[in-house]
Amino acid sequence: MIVSLSHRLAQRRRTARGFTLIEILLVIVIILMLAAALVVFVLPQQKGAEKNTTRLMLQQVGTALDTYRLNLGHYPNEQEGGLDALLKKPSFENERTGEKWQGPYLKPGTLLDDPWGNKIRYELADRATEGEKTGGLPYKLYSVGPDGQPDTDDDIKLASDAPDSTGPSK
Repeated sequence: MIVSLSHRLAQRRRTARGFTLIEILLVIVIILMLAAALVVFVLPQQKGAEKNTTRLMLQQVGTALDTYRLNLGHYPNEQEGGLDALLKKPSFENERTGEKWQGPYLKPGTLLDDPWGNKIRYELADRATEGEKTGGLPYKLYSVGPDGQPDTDDDIKLASDAPDSTGPSK
């Protein structure tokens, strides 16, 4: 009886040693299928999220520019540092103008870069052509997009009343 019991225990140990090769391969295949599904569904979402984040950042900077104009009577120019005038007080020739600055107009530490590492572009519109615009902003605020090249289809621009100002929505 004791021999029979020890024989059964030895047989159970041999059969319960571990996983078979087929079981391990099956688990690996399932993990690879889950990883492939994750890549297929997540990567396109990330590209869309980067563009949406850039649009939101441009709107935030546009609001800060409008607040700056309300306080000082004009949008920041190159002599005042452009978009940097929203973060730190520029040096003004007129001391009274300097007293009107109530910034920072963006959270301290805000980076004025898009998700692709390119600087946000800001250009004041030329006064001569400003009268030709109907409903347009007196400045251009945009990101050059993922390719880093200006004036291409993937540029992301601040929305205004003008048609085709947001660029393609791919």
